[in-house]
Amino acid sequence: MNTATPAVLTVDPQRSVPRHVAIIMDGNGRWAKLRGRPRTAGHREGVKSVRAVVEECVRRGIDTLTLFAFSSENWQRPRAEVNILMELFMTALRGEVKRLNENDVRLRVIGERGAFSEKLQRRIRDAETRTANNVTLNLQVAANYGGRWDIARAARRLAEEVRAGRLDPDAIDEDALARRLSFPDLPEPDLFIRTGGEQRLSNFVLWQSAYAELYFTDILWPDFNEAAFGHALDDFSRRQRRFGHTGEQIETWSAMGAYERTE
Repeated sequence: MNTATPAVLTVDPQRSVPRHVAIIMDGNGRWAKLRGRPRTAGHREGVKSVRAVVEECVRRGIDTLTLFAFSSENWQRPRAEVNILMELFMTALRGEVKRLNENDVRLRVIGERGAFSEKLQRRIRDAETRTANNVTLNLQVAANYGGRWDIARAARRLAEEVRAGRLDPDAIDEDALARRLSFPDLPEPDLFIRTGGEQRLSNFVLWQSAYAELYFTDILWPDFNEAAFGHALDDFSRRQRRFGHTGEQIETWSAMGAYERTE
């Protein structure tokens, strides 16, 4: 058995708390339907769960939280629902900045912003600017985002650099593409959570979640509170992350304290 110490691992597989959590916030519409209310009521209620999870991330020392708020496929939903979602997004950006600053949270919105109104784009830029100096938690909101879009855009950037003579095609590797994705400056997701009972990735941070631990729960997003999030984190802490190695290798290197981390 090969137990030679690896030169560098980008993630410590024995870390009990994830550095980066990515969440698909699913179940708002069904939550509302079960209560005889319009789907938009579920979206509004879901904002409370966002607050609870953000505050729990701050309390537990998680570095980055990425939330899937609006996918590039969601434009296919009924126009009235899309309009309400955009309105809710606007309201949340305006109303939550003070709370984010109080918790030392930096906001970033990832996705194709060009499809949004100029007013919403200004609101996004303003919220990002006002929280730019916060360092306790990176909160990323994926809006009009798709994992395939992210990869395709990175590939297009590489092609443009090759065409301009700034990049040798032979220099294109996984790292080169990863540096052109939406958040190359942040750690990749360690824990990928989906609420609402569905068990699929739905085109969310596909490249970055290659080695994420997947956690699916039947809890609908508006009911996903601190306790539910705690169960997901406890489950993560019990998993052994191997990254292609054997369990024996991981245990040996852990005992040796051999892991290094690169940013």
